Amino acid sequence: MATIVGAYAISPASSSWNDVAEAELYNGLKAMPDVRGLEVPFTGTLHPHDEPWLLRTVRKDWDFVVTCIPGTMQALVNDKTFGLASDDAAGRKAAIAFAAKARDAVARLNAAVGRHAVIAVEVQSAPTQGGAGKGSVGAFTESLTEIAGWDWHGARLAIEHCDAYRPGHPPIKGFLTLGDELKAIAAANRSARKPVGISINWGRSVLETYKPGTAVEHIKQARDAGALSGLMFSGASGAQTPYGAWTDSHMPHAPAPGLTHAAEGSLLTKAEIKASLAAADKLDFIGAKIAIRPPEATVSTRLGTIADLITLIERNAT
Repeated sequence: MATIVGAYAISPASSSWNDVAEAELYNGLKAMPDVRGLEVPFTGTLHPHDEPWLLRTVRKDWDFVVTCIPGTMQALVNDKTFGLASDDAAGRKAAIAFAAKARDAVARLNAAVGRHAVIAVEVQSAPTQGGAGKGSVGAFTESLTEIAGWDWHGARLAIEHCDAYRPGHPPIKGFLTLGDELKAIAAANRSARKPVGISINWGRSVLETYKPGTAVEHIKQARDAGALSGLMFSGASGAQTPYGAWTDSHMPHAPAPGLTHAAEGSLLTKAEIKASLAAADKLDFIGAKIAIRPPEATVSTRLGTIADLITLIERNAT
């Protein structure tokens, strides 16, 4: 089982650009036989510091998932109405324009490796509910119907489910519920060029309720709707750890026998990984997206941790 790696989350050069450290990380990933490719962050470009560097550096035989969540969250800092699900006309228009830029970036990445290598583009049901922003399934359906009619250069659109807004529960992302996202997918798929799917991030589903079992519930709900496309493993915890309590910090997995690297207190255990994989049916991709604390951790530690998570996923696949 080959895994898509969220290399930007584990990068030693995320806050300030260091091409030497980043190259060391990428060279290590290139040497791992079970790495299928990368989840790439889209903020307007495909790399937070140097897109041409990325396009020169990636393996030509890698596959890619492009996620719009970094750019979406950046946009929400200045415009609380931004989002494909926004009931504000200007906010929704801005999100559609951003999606068009992501589509063009897919073409650039495909051209760089000489084939249709982007398997999925993850979009989100922003804006955050409960504040200045307001979203609805109707607005999201309208946006999805429009962008699902575009040519995505071989990629499949996948809604990246983030924690949904729940009254009285502090949101991290606070977007639409999974049920509403699935309704929008069903409507958009009546005219989509390629069926829209949904991807579940284990940690973000858990952050929605503070219950580990929510991830499997979401996997089954998406599966039963015939929309499950991707499964990304990021951890979460309610304990006071260097990764924070109930934060979207891409916490690594919990300790497990035979592994060297892990995060104490993580709820992403061997049993949870096994249950998640057992609940999933056919997937376009399986991924691992983790960050490392402390920030000054070595590249060797970063590579060792992602390698151990990939091993844990492979051991528990059914």
